[in-house]
Amino acid sequence: MTDHPGEFDRSDHSGQAGSDKPDEEIVIEPDEVVVERAGSASVDPGDDDYDAAIEAEFFNTEAQNDGVTAHDGVTPESAGGATASVAPGAANVDYLEDLRRLQAEYVNYKRRVDRDRDVAKEQGVGQVVVSLLPVLDDIHLAREHGDLEGTPFASIADKLDGILGRFGVTRLGAAGEEFDPAVHEALMHVEADLPEGTTATTVVQVLQPGFKVGERVVRPARVSVADPR
Repeated sequence: MTDHPGEFDRSDHSGQAGSDKPDEEIVIEPDEVVVERAGSASVDPGDDDYDAAIEAEFFNTEAQNDGVTAHDGVTPESAGGATASVAPGAANVDYLEDLRRLQAEYVNYKRRVDRDRDVAKEQGVGQVVVSLLPVLDDIHLAREHGDLEGTPFASIADKLDGILGRFGVTRLGAAGEEFDPAVHEALMHVEADLPEGTTATTVVQVLQPGFKVGERVVRPARVSVADPR
């Protein structure tokens, strides 16, 4: 204690008297910072390899497939909504699968369009043939009776047959053919001499020719048939 009030004792707890010399500055040396990587030796910040180790650790973490990994209590849910990175290989596989699926869908779509276009074309030509059936039947009867021979109309009838042929129209029915219910309609059953060796019901006369467009029968041929004896 001092003799005068207001003054304080400069002595320390050890009993030594204080002096006017300022107190020495206390310096706390920081602990040595050491970067450790799994499976590698410690790296001192003072070493030249310190930055390389930090960079390698950073890129190693970014290359993980699951993005944020659980380390020191940090999980993808507690990482502030960090978005998980996807490995480039997995992304390429997804893109390739999407491309293959789109290609398959395009091929199927093109096939449907082509098929529908062919069907629509056959239906359109079939409607035209149905409209021309009375004319085609008259031409057939005129040929059967020989009325077209030596007349200008014979060439016109041939040109009409050629035009219909370019659109896939085929005439059905001819004498001597084996009877086929898919393309023939038997209107008469008659007795007739058939060629030797015939074993099936045979067309002997075409009353009205049939027509088909592609594989679609517009009208079966109306015929008379005979059975073998």
